[in-house]
Amino acid sequence: MKAIVKDKAEPGLRLMDVPEPSIGPGDVLIKVLRTGICGTDLHIRDYDAWAQQAVRAPLVLGHEFAGEVVETGPGVTDIAAGDLVSGEGHLVCGKCRNCLAGRRHLCRSTVGLGVGRDGAFAEYVALPASNVWVHRSPVDPDIAAIFDPFGNAVHTALSFPLVGEDVLITGAGPIGIMATAVARHAGARNIVVTDVSEYRLELARTVGADLALNVAQDTVEQGQRRLGLREGFDVGLEMSGRPEALREMIANMTHGGRIAMLGLPSRDFEVDFARIVTSMITLKGIYGREMFETWYAMSVLLERGLDLAPVITGRYPYRDFDAAFDDAAGGRCGKVILDWTA
Repeated sequence: MKAIVKDKAEPGLRLMDVPEPSIGPGDVLIKVLRTGICGTDLHIRDYDAWAQQAVRAPLVLGHEFAGEVVETGPGVTDIAAGDLVSGEGHLVCGKCRNCLAGRRHLCRSTVGLGVGRDGAFAEYVALPASNVWVHRSPVDPDIAAIFDPFGNAVHTALSFPLVGEDVLITGAGPIGIMATAVARHAGARNIVVTDVSEYRLELARTVGADLALNVAQDTVEQGQRRLGLREGFDVGLEMSGRPEALREMIANMTHGGRIAMLGLPSRDFEVDFARIVTSMITLKGIYGREMFETWYAMSVLLERGLDLAPVITGRYPYRDFDAAFDDAAGGRCGKVILDWTA
């Protein structure tokens, strides 16, 4: 089968013929229909410092996907050939304290699909049935392919109650844009989104931001005044991983404000812990999705009218993966999709 592979310990990717994966008891074989390009995939293509530490070539990339079940292994009873599915890309041990307590998203032995083992940028992918999410309601395959990052957005945005709250979202990448749509759907009062890309700020406006603020030109404090906020933001969703973004968020939170942090910094940096203490601000780290409560919430949000279509801005046949990766890396985009049926 064809697959996009990090074949050597150097920058670049190749489209190669690789063996089709086999399945055993409890496994599911899936014909891939669509995949989404993630920032992780861009790091692996560039073979930066993180990728050099995290991956070993040869490796089939990809963890955002939707596909059709073609075969199930012995013991799989609730998934059938023909089902449209997505995959939870965090494979857990099932034996540690957190796994046994039903907190699989906190497993210390998590292995990432397309990072620690061969992934879904291929014509077929195999997964344990426990990592397969069946779409019981109709969903466009393009949307089903981005359930992984959509789950990051939902997990982050719904970490704290949003009804009637003033929300600050720092970082208008695809996940920040999806979080904006979720916050609007969930009943936030005012939503301010910050970035330095006018293209992505416009996407944020499209999905419901009350104010999309270019922080190269204006400050968050100025945004507060523009909306008439007197005491700061109730909820912060930090999606950028940028030191200056978190610092400005902390400086503009109300007393007792709550911050969910998904953006992954590239280095250590200082924050104003005195402000965090004296303002009694809550910081919560977010990684991945809660299995599978977040997935249930995602499906329900879509069933009740949440529209993610504006987030997808690029669609390419998988053979044009180089152009698709360039598009995703360029910054003037939302989510970029590879079509494995074209």
